[in-house]
Amino acid sequence: MTEFSFKGKEILYSHHLAVPCKELKADGAKSLADKPSLDDNLIVHGDNLAALRALLPFYAGRVNCIYIDPPYNTGNEGWCYNDNVSHPALREWLGKEVGTDDMERHDKWCAMMWPRLHLLKELLAEDGVIFISIDDNEQHRLRMLMDEIFGEGNFIANIIWQKKYAPSNDAKYFSDNHDFVLCYAKNRGNGNVAMGASWKRRLLPRTEKQDRLYRYDDKDGKGRWRTDNLSVKSYSSEYDYPIVNPNTGEVYNPPQGGCWRTSKENLQNWIKENRVFFGPDGKGAPQLKRYLREVQQGLVPLTVWLHEEVGHTDGARKSIKEIFSDKESPFENPKSLNLLKQIFTIAGDKNAIILDSFAGSGTTAQAVLALNKEDGGNRKFILVECEDYADKITAERVRRVIKGVPQARDEALQRGLGGSFTWCTLGADISARNLLQGKKYPDWDALARHVFFLGTGEQLPKTPTKNAHGFVGKSSRDGRCVYLLYEPSDDFLKSSESAFSDAHRAAIHKHSLGQEAIVYGVVCDTPLARLKREYNITFVPLPWALLGS
Repeated sequence: MTEFSFKGKEILYSHHLAVPCKELKADGAKSLADKPSLDDNLIVHGDNLAALRALLPFYAGRVNCIYIDPPYNTGNEGWCYNDNVSHPALREWLGKEVGTDDMERHDKWCAMMWPRLHLLKELLAEDGVIFISIDDNEQHRLRMLMDEIFGEGNFIANIIWQKKYAPSNDAKYFSDNHDFVLCYAKNRGNGNVAMGASWKRRLLPRTEKQDRLYRYDDKDGKGRWRTDNLSVKSYSSEYDYPIVNPNTGEVYNPPQGGCWRTSKENLQNWIKENRVFFGPDGKGAPQLKRYLREVQQGLVPLTVWLHEEVGHTDGARKSIKEIFSDKESPFENPKSLNLLKQIFTIAGDKNAIILDSFAGSGTTAQAVLALNKEDGGNRKFILVECEDYADKITAERVRRVIKGVPQARDEALQRGLGGSFTWCTLGADISARNLLQGKKYPDWDALARHVFFLGTGEQLPKTPTKNAHGFVGKSSRDGRCVYLLYEPSDDFLKSSESAFSDAHRAAIHKHSLGQEAIVYGVVCDTPLARLKREYNITFVPLPWALLGS
């Protein structure tokens, strides 16, 4: 595969590994939940690169569908490259708005996307899928980034969304009426999840218009049907024979160059079973009865999505204005609700975890809640938004659609879609530096999740419950147990209580039942080689263990 290059790539190649992990802190005041929880739907306010890293200990390998709508880099969006990169070649980029006259704007955009796409891939489940909205400014570069990070073989489709229903008559060259939605699987595989964690595409629901085509019913218990051709264009001598109308004796041959779709013997059985239609009066040419109950109960998605099916930008703008009727429309180009509902229907089942790290106006959350309302699903959303409007627009939209929008045209939205969410912010870095300097100590449960992820590569299935010997959790893959001897205070960390003692060793050896145990702590008096050899315990000293973050 041809390698894609951009300025700064060699500097940023492993930048996603160096992003410090921050605490993910729930804020009950801005949440809409009886009991704020990191297991709830989440809206995270903060830099999306840092937020993605903070989500890893909770959701690595668990997200079923990712949808993002990153800056299109048109030169008119006012975005800046602000990632914390110390290299002098990139420091000059920081804090400067990227405009149309910026000769390096495409390099900056690729540099911004590179580490985020890597972290998104880590969060995605093996049978997960990612959809990315984009336009012609960066579509070809995004394809090359995705081919390199996700793998060229995991490309699924480049979907065209008709975002406008009318031409722009003031366009200089062509009226720009579509955007793209790129789709990549984490693991395309053979499409069979049961045979080894590969993405399985779901079908779209059939429409009433399509079902109305099945307008006949013989009242024989077989249900509604429509007519279909008995002939096919591909030729087989075995299927080239005359059909006799049993009512008139008239003989019908297949069209020239074609044949019937089944054998003569099978055709006679179909006639006996009343599956062949000879017209309303029984005197016409033979046609096949195609029963509704026998067709695939869903539609294979196409790669062109028309505005009549999934909505358009103007409609999305009106919808969000309906929700925020008490203020000016907060977004000029929000995504269509039906567009995202279609994506999430194709992407996963009713229990999917759906992540949007460029959340904007919060359409992803509304689409998830609306689908759950329609089909009784239990989908979960995680939104990340770094801008100041995250509370007043993104979260406020979600609050309103959950509680109900009285002025909405949709009855379900009037009553409220139901659900809840927890508002989160990013806390202090869980870093060796902070521990060494004795400031901004992370909470025990935040550090516990972090070291469990470092030690096992897995996320804890639930909030850890601390016991006397600091048990955090057990790996689901190999059974190794993780322990953390830590309290977020100077008094504890400088006292003898923080030391890994003989009592800790005996209790942990008994508790782990001989399985490998990893103990994170400040100091250990027992020789590490002996611990490993005699007790199958690996001691990892804090804060140096955190350098892996």
